[in-house]
Amino acid sequence: MMKEKEPIRFLSEGAGNFDPFQGERILIVCDFDGTACSVDLGSSILDRFAGEGWRDIDRAYCADEIGSRIAYTKVAPLFRGSRGQMVEYVRSNAILDPYFADFYRFCLKRGYDLKIASDGLDFYIEAVLKKHDLTDIEFYSNTAIFGQGDGMSIAFPYQNNLCGKCGACKTNIVRGFYSRYDRIIYIGDSYSDVCPSQRADLVFAKYILYEKCRQNGTACIYYNNFHDIMDCLTNYSFAGTTGVAAENAREPSTI
Repeated sequence: MMKEKEPIRFLSEGAGNFDPFQGERILIVCDFDGTACSVDLGSSILDRFAGEGWRDIDRAYCADEIGSRIAYTKVAPLFRGSRGQMVEYVRSNAILDPYFADFYRFCLKRGYDLKIASDGLDFYIEAVLKKHDLTDIEFYSNTAIFGQGDGMSIAFPYQNNLCGKCGACKTNIVRGFYSRYDRIIYIGDSYSDVCPSQRADLVFAKYILYEKCRQNGTACIYYNNFHDIMDCLTNYSFAGTTGVAAENAREPSTI
């Protein structure tokens, strides 16, 4: 059972290079669409290459009538376009959070590990990271499989067979790292981030995730961009928070 987290204590304005986690093994798990990437790139690709039919499927997903894994199996046949066409579209239309690259360098300097966990598709995440010279960042996502012509199929290497709701189970991804880190920080914005945010020590949330955290009582910090997160991690003390990773090191992952 997780212990209740103590309130986060503000140190002082302009604390500068203070590191609240000095000496600890820190993992930051970050969502991609709407988080690392400022736009929902998956939805943008669907608009461009799947036509209007995917909107009804998306409405069912947003209403929690179906999970993302079922949604993907329904939407995959609607795609019209080659991998090359989609990658070119991504390179022209993706907008990375203006401070994400700085945030990655911030993590490297402090010795924090940063990984991306996405319920999106691998090809566009890979294309964006490559465009911005960030291919050292490890990511977990669903896999798009392209054939000779138009269309694609989608594989789910990180699904949770005991649940079956999401294509990529971010909760299992987070839990899979418990034994390797002292604390896990989660950053997200939407529906697929709700469950994993409940398994982290510290949560940065905006938009849908922020509202869901408020509804279910998950402590979180609102952010607009990654500059806010860097500012928070240099001006706040988290010494009183409980280390979920340490407490749950023996909890098995179902991946």
